[in-house]
Amino acid sequence: MKIDILTLFPEMFAPLEHSIVGKAKEKGLLEINYHNFRENAEKARHVDDEPYGGGQGMLLRAQPIFDTIEKIEAKNPRVILLDPAGRTFDQAYAEELAQEDELIFICGHYEGYDERIKTLVTDEISLGDFVLTGGELAAMTMVDATVRLIPDVIGKEASHQDDSFSSGLLEYPQYTRPYDFRGMTVPDVLMSGHHENIRLWRLEQSLRKTLERRPDLLEVYHFTEEEKELLNKIKKEEIDG
Repeated sequence: MKIDILTLFPEMFAPLEHSIVGKAKEKGLLEINYHNFRENAEKARHVDDEPYGGGQGMLLRAQPIFDTIEKIEAKNPRVILLDPAGRTFDQAYAEELAQEDELIFICGHYEGYDERIKTLVTDEISLGDFVLTGGELAAMTMVDATVRLIPDVIGKEASHQDDSFSSGLLEYPQYTRPYDFRGMTVPDVLMSGHHENIRLWRLEQSLRKTLERRPDLLEVYHFTEEEKELLNKIKKEEIDG
C-alpha cells in the first residue's frame, strides 16, 4: 500500500515510524510519503485566506492542495479529506481502506476548506463529533487502524478478526499467565481445553459485553440463531437477577 499525506506539519507523524506501522514499512508492505503543501503555495507561501462574503477565521486555499496532489504519482487513489462534517470513521471503513492500493489524506487547518478542494476528494471522513486543531491526529489514527488490517502486517489474521467492532460485537475478555493473580483466577472454561465450550463462552461474553456497554451495536447486528438464543439467555438472567 502507498499512502501520501498532505500536511503543514510532517514532523507530527513521527509515531508512524514505530510499532505496527513502522514494521509494515520495514517489511516493504507500506510506503508513506509526507507532502508539506506550503511548499507549493504561490501567494507568498500563504495556504489560507479570508472567506468571500465575510465571516470568522481563515479558509484553506485550493491552489496549494491542487498543485501538491498533481505532483503525486498515483493511478487511482482514494483521496480522503479530514472533515468534522464527514462520515464517521469506524472499523468497517478501516477494513474497506485496507483493500486499497493507494490512499491520499488531506490534513487541513483553520476554519475550513475552499469548497473547490472537494472536487479532488473521494471521501470526507471525521473521527467523531468534535473538532481538532488540524487533521494530523485524525490521519494518524486512520492510518494505524487501516495498516494493521493489511494482509501479513500482523502475523496471524485472526489477531484482528476478533478485535472489537470487526465482528460487529465488542471483544470477549482475555487472560494470560499467571492463572491466579492476587486471588483473581482465570475462568475454568479457558483452562478446559474444550474448544467448543471455549468458543461458546467467548461468544456469550462478547454478546454480554456489547449489551452492557454498546447496546446500539446490537440494533444493526445480523444475528445467527445461536447468537439469538444466547442473547435471550443473557437478557433472561438479567431479568431474573
